Amino acid sequence: MNLFETVKSSITVKQAAERYGCKVNRGDMICCPFHDDRHPSMKLNRDYFYCFGCGATGDVIDFVARLFGLSSYEAAKKLAYDFGIDPDKPPAAVALNRPYPLARAFRDDEMYCQRVLCDYLHLLERWKIEYAPQMPEDDPDDRFVEACQMMEYVDYLLDILMFAELEQRVKAVDTLMKDGDIAALEQRLNCLKKEVPHRGEERAIA
Repeated sequence: MNLFETVKSSITVKQAAERYGCKVNRGDMICCPFHDDRHPSMKLNRDYFYCFGCGATGDVIDFVARLFGLSSYEAAKKLAYDFGIDPDKPPAAVALNRPYPLARAFRDDEMYCQRVLCDYLHLLERWKIEYAPQMPEDDPDDRFVEACQMMEYVDYLLDILMFAELEQRVKAVDTLMKDGDIAALEQRLNCLKKEVPHRGEERAIA
């Protein structure tokens, strides 16, 4: 089997969703990560997902590619790495190849950092569009300024966590976890979710 076939035969959409921080309810439903979904509207089947809200659908590779903004090949490689899959071995052998506890702890921390940074990057991308100055003489909104200053750096951190050599990834995760930066960022993002999220909604309220 090639990489795509091995990944899809070894990992269900539900397993991938849980691995990357999605909360799956008893009916295998989650809040869709691809639109502003307040109530679970995405169904996770073994081989594919489908959102009843926005219509997003695909297999486990499509899910991860869209979640992290990757190509299909990059998503397949990421899944293979994160789940300890060797594409040259059949799925039955893969099941026996469990990572050691320390390696698993690192992967969990790495996935946590990736999830928080991806959420932050998506927020910055939205801020850069929604809060851009309308006129040249307008004072820039603080959120627009933050987006301009931080997007490149956050994108750089995600590149390290997803594609760099193991030593670089370990250093990055260690720094983010040890200094409490990632936990503080997650707390801030959770607070921001409780506020009015869109400029359009602010105008409607006004």
